[in-house]
Amino acid sequence: MKTIVIGVIGADVHAVGNKIIEYVLKSHGYNVVNIGVLSSQEDFINAAIETNADLILVSSLYGQGEIDCRGMRDKCIEAGLKDIPLFVGGNIVVGKQDFEEVKKRFYAMGFNRVYPPGTPIEQTLPDIVEVLGE
Repeated sequence: MKTIVIGVIGADVHAVGNKIIEYVLKSHGYNVVNIGVLSSQEDFINAAIETNADLILVSSLYGQGEIDCRGMRDKCIEAGLKDIPLFVGGNIVVGKQDFEEVKKRFYAMGFNRVYPPGTPIEQTLPDIVEVLGE
């Protein structure tokens, strides 16, 4: 069984979507480690190390995700998680921006998949299967 660490990064307290993500992933056979809301990059990384996670999925709804996610790939590398897939989604930037440009910035930060606001977790499942080689 593959393990996925999920949570809401930064000063964000949007818990409902986080619970939906947990429920859907569990119902598809994943071991889900939900670190909850108000989570730092280090919280995600420590949970991934402690549980030997296969993927980290970061959520953000309050618009500051881009700031909160900067440097996360570097911290993963420093912690020995060089190749762990990083997924991010939600309202991850301030205001309405061209999402293709947003994706490019997150890919440049080392994220493997980037999802726009309102993406149902079910839409990410094929990507999770692909990235985890299932």
